[in-house]
Amino acid sequence: MGNPLEKSDHKWTYADYCTWPDEERWELIDGVAYSMSPAPSRIHQKLSGELFRQISNHLHGRQCEVYAAPFDVRLPDFSGQGDAEIGTVVQPDIAVICDPEKLDDRGCKGAPDLVIEILSPNTAEHDLKDKFYLYQRVGVKEYWVMHPTDRTTMVFKLDDAGAYGRPDVYGSRDRVEVPLLGDLVIDLAELFAA
Repeated sequence: MGNPLEKSDHKWTYADYCTWPDEERWELIDGVAYSMSPAPSRIHQKLSGELFRQISNHLHGRQCEVYAAPFDVRLPDFSGQGDAEIGTVVQPDIAVICDPEKLDDRGCKGAPDLVIEILSPNTAEHDLKDKFYLYQRVGVKEYWVMHPTDRTTMVFKLDDAGAYGRPDVYGSRDRVEVPLLGDLVIDLAELFAA
């Protein structure tokens, strides 16, 4: 990730982020910029599309909404923090938001209920480390990490103490129940067959 923005000691904000070229994909975590280039692989995109389809079909007519990247999720450090000062903006592969007050024309402001990240070689460490601790800190109720090559899925659930415990691990033939979203069941066999 050899971009000068990533090596800078400067703490970036959402105001800075909004001035960067649209053709470049970036995330900010606590003011540090991370390049999301190159574009995801075809397999990554197929998995993302199938996940979006299964979740979207289930949520049709319900309050929760599902979004796929690129979709800005702004995570303020405190309630009432203005967009210009926010130092954390991520673009999860899939985000489900059940509180309509968090949604606006710019995306989501506040923690989604469910976040799914599909690992890519360029972003795996970022997803497994930086985003894991970020999503835990801001209170994302469920964080899924999908490994397309190994065809496995780890599901981290926030416990009463506000921490992710040991993940539930699923293989390519499993079905994942998602009580957080009612009676949704994700069929991983169908997902990975795609």
